[in-house]
Amino acid sequence: MLKLPSPFPAPFLYFLLTLMPFLVISQPPADQTQTILLTIKQQWGNPPQLSSWSISSPPCSWPEITCTGGAVTGLNLMNYDITEPIPPSICDLKTLTLLDLSFNYFSGNFPTVLYNCSNLRYLDLSQNYFVGPIPSDVDRLSSSLQYIDVGANNFSGDIPPAIGRLPELRFLKSYDNLFNGSFPAEIGNLSNLEYLSMPYNPLTPAKIPPEFGKLKKLTFLWITFANLIGEIPANFSGLSSLEHLDLSCNDLEGPIPKALFQLKNLSVVYLYKNRLSGGIPTPIESLNLTQIDLSTNNFSGSIPDDFGKLEQLELLNLFFNQFSGEVPASIGLLPALTNFRVFSNQLNGTLPPEMGLRSNLEAFEVCHNLFTGALPENLCFRQRLTGVVAFSNNLTGKVPESLANCVTVRTIQLYNNNFSGEIPAGIYTMFNLSSLMISNNSFTVVFMASNNQLSGEIPVGLTNLPQLIILNLDGNSLTGNFPTTILSWENLNTLNLSRNQLSGPIPAVIGTLSDLWNLDLSENQFSGQIPAELGQLRLTTLNLSSNQLTGQIPSAFDNLAYVTSFLNNSNLCASTPISNVRFCSSKTRKSDILSPKILALILVFAVILFFFIALLTFFMVRDYKRKKLKVVVDAY
Repeated sequence: MLKLPSPFPAPFLYFLLTLMPFLVISQPPADQTQTILLTIKQQWGNPPQLSSWSISSPPCSWPEITCTGGAVTGLNLMNYDITEPIPPSICDLKTLTLLDLSFNYFSGNFPTVLYNCSNLRYLDLSQNYFVGPIPSDVDRLSSSLQYIDVGANNFSGDIPPAIGRLPELRFLKSYDNLFNGSFPAEIGNLSNLEYLSMPYNPLTPAKIPPEFGKLKKLTFLWITFANLIGEIPANFSGLSSLEHLDLSCNDLEGPIPKALFQLKNLSVVYLYKNRLSGGIPTPIESLNLTQIDLSTNNFSGSIPDDFGKLEQLELLNLFFNQFSGEVPASIGLLPALTNFRVFSNQLNGTLPPEMGLRSNLEAFEVCHNLFTGALPENLCFRQRLTGVVAFSNNLTGKVPESLANCVTVRTIQLYNNNFSGEIPAGIYTMFNLSSLMISNNSFTVVFMASNNQLSGEIPVGLTNLPQLIILNLDGNSLTGNFPTTILSWENLNTLNLSRNQLSGPIPAVIGTLSDLWNLDLSENQFSGQIPAELGQLRLTTLNLSSNQLTGQIPSAFDNLAYVTSFLNNSNLCASTPISNVRFCSSKTRKSDILSPKILALILVFAVILFFFIALLTFFMVRDYKRKKLKVVVDAY
């Protein structure tokens, strides 16, 4: 069971009630009153919270008791963990006008024993475990009753018409129960009613009784999540004292009554999550409005210029509707505006340029519209802004430099626009920023997030920034492998991932970044061989020091130009003298290790050469012998 706090504290209300003339009623002697209260304490099982109730002190000194002229007029037992039923003897306190039993563990049906408390003006039974229907003769409660709160229990069935026969009732609260019947039009007969609260009840779908329009003294009307259907009665224009109207989260349809925004005292209007339609009626003469929430309906038309007259307006929620046209520039001048949410409409034109300059703006959400032009320059002028949500528009120009100095902002969402230029560098080091979404623009991007507390793996999505030219993520706590796929870093010229905990091999795909000039992967845990593909880059600086790399340095870097690029990699070797890198021996030099094909060719060549030399020797020996024989013959 949901426990909702009462908007008006009981002591304050009791103070208001005791301003009235005290009724002269015969009252029991003081010792008899003490006996009654001690009996009640015993019937409740002597809860330890009532330890001050004893025969050693008079009742008017007990903290839970309020007395007027020596008579007990108030009994405040809020949050005393009482579990036993309300005893009939409580009404033996004939002068009792206030009874607060809220936040306890009372159960069972509505306590009809209270019908005998004939002078009761204030009754709070909220935040307990009562069940069943409110009795149809509930008007047998004191005819002087001005305040009744049965909220946050498990009452069910109908709210009985008899409730409308309590002529002095000013506050009626029945929120958060299981009422599943109807609520009566007779409530409209409560001519003194000031506060009506009936939200969070699964009532039978029904229209708002037009009789409610007769409540001339009503200041607070709260009926949300109550299955209201149909239109808001046109005669709500008669609620001349109304300050707070909340009919949100129902199934209301049709237009806003034309005269609603002409009620002079109106301060809060919550009509969100209904099926209301049409435009916002004008003229708007409710100049005390502080909060307007018409979101998630079917409203259309333009945003009235009259909203620019509402100098006390703090919240304007119009999102998820079909509003069109431009946002009046005067809205940007409202001095109290903190929350401006108009996303998911069909609004166009430029955004009010002075938005944020005059007020403590906190939320600025204009996404999914057709806005053009620049983002207002001074959204964070008062250093209160927490979010800029402007994605999916046609906004152009640069991102305001002032956003980089906004210490309060937590999210910046500008994707799917036509922004250009560089992102202000300070954005990447903003202390509170947790979400930055800038894809699908025309930015020349510089992403500098050095020396933060970024952790986890580098997401592949980060490689899908075709306009990114500088990416500095050094000095963080990044882990895992570097992505083996780079989706689009067409213009990247500087990549600095040093001083992290990245591991695995250096991806050969880095060698495809044709514009890369500066590469620093030092002080990580990269392993394996240095990809030969890196040699295709036109690097001006390269630092792979302090990793766990192995094998021979690619020939493109095996020279004195990169003498400090490979420090503290004990398993690397080079063919030229490089500091802290060992010389490659003949056994380990890759160039001295011949492939099987070459060895086979050499062997074939050696065999051919052997046979050629053997054959040549044979013929030379034979010729030599012939010549020698010829000489001998000639001698004879």
